[in-house]
Amino acid sequence: MSKQALHYLNENREQLLEKLNTFLSIPSVSTDSVHKKDIKEAAAYLESYLNDIGFDQVQQQDTGGHPLVYAEYNQAGPDAPTVLFYGHYDVQPVDPIDQWKSDPFKPEIRDGRLYARGSSDDKGQVFMHLAVFEAYMKTEGKLPINVKVCIEGEEEIGSENLYKVLHDKKEQFNADFAVISDSGMIAENQPTILYGLKGFTGIEINVTGPDHDLHSGMYGGAVRNPIMALNHILASMKDEDEVVTVDGFYDDVEPLSDNERELIKNVQGENYQESTGVQETASEKGYTAKEHTMARPTFEINGMYGGYQGEGTKTIIPSTATAKITCRLVPGQDPEKIQDLLEKHIHRAVPSGVTVDVKKEKLSARAYKVEPDSQLIKKAAESYTKAFGKETVYIRMGGSIPVVEWIEDIYHIPIVLLGFGTPDDRLHSPNESFPLDSFDKGMETLVHYWADLK
Repeated sequence: MSKQALHYLNENREQLLEKLNTFLSIPSVSTDSVHKKDIKEAAAYLESYLNDIGFDQVQQQDTGGHPLVYAEYNQAGPDAPTVLFYGHYDVQPVDPIDQWKSDPFKPEIRDGRLYARGSSDDKGQVFMHLAVFEAYMKTEGKLPINVKVCIEGEEEIGSENLYKVLHDKKEQFNADFAVISDSGMIAENQPTILYGLKGFTGIEINVTGPDHDLHSGMYGGAVRNPIMALNHILASMKDEDEVVTVDGFYDDVEPLSDNERELIKNVQGENYQESTGVQETASEKGYTAKEHTMARPTFEINGMYGGYQGEGTKTIIPSTATAKITCRLVPGQDPEKIQDLLEKHIHRAVPSGVTVDVKKEKLSARAYKVEPDSQLIKKAAESYTKAFGKETVYIRMGGSIPVVEWIEDIYHIPIVLLGFGTPDDRLHSPNESFPLDSFDKGMETLVHYWADLK
């Protein structure tokens, strides 16, 4: 462990917060072309900071979209491991602006939290890594490990150019393992190892009956109603025990081991009744709500529409009906195969008198899981515990991070998800914030982790 680096972070905390505030003040909203200049400014800020720290080959790389910031440090020696550190400098739009209590691009500290767009997702967490690298270089003149930095500017718009860059420049980005801090802990001050993410895929079902809306009195009883037909199809896809009834859906699902069930059981997660307002949970038969959310596949109808939506009554048989469906997947399941299975089921279930068109979601991702007892994960858990003073818990998450799948697919290396956000950070919402306690203890965690890996 580097006491010098920890001392540097403590002594220079205010200056580091000023640097972070400068970074947060740049409105690098990737989805809006109005902020194209701000995107360039944020990339330039990172390029300058990495040069100041002492990284080599610092450069902005063209992606065909917003630039990617790359840097290397390879002076730790051939026996030291090389980590690929990934993060992103782009942020979500701030709308609705009237719900912010302070300017989203003028960082403000209130009640121990730093309020600004990007404070948690992901500028704050990216900055913590850079600050730790600075602390090592300023005190020891070197880093304990070799590092490759990859900070992109398109995560909030789907990282649409990143896969090609990582694939085409495989040798440049290749490393022994990757670290990503774009996630969080299950509660403030509760160190959390996220060792698995779900995959994702989706479809859209469009049911068509008559070529125009019909008078329900004149044609009811003679023409199939597309909304009723769509309901028939959807009802055939999952039963009341929350079990998906599509043939083959579970064929490639890895069983949930007793060890993992015990890890999940030990997680003091949220109270779903309190946080959602439901009277009781509904999970796949044989599994708890936490097990289903973290480690079992899901099938959800995200939206359904057709026919008259206005006030009062309009007595029609609608011409069309649509449903949007997404599935969260677990290790072993292939997104394209799941899409094919869903489509086959739908065509088998469609009643007479209507036609069905299935559109497959282009953005899909495989699930990711690293063994929780691997040395990289164990050392991460130990580092968390040293910094936060609490035993680290292990979880799998129901969400998806496509870049995780891409790094695994291209490089076949382990990925460590070192997240320091909290459930109260309001990601993507007004009043996004980040606890200063996480800022301080998160950097301490990283100091311990890099020192223990050398």
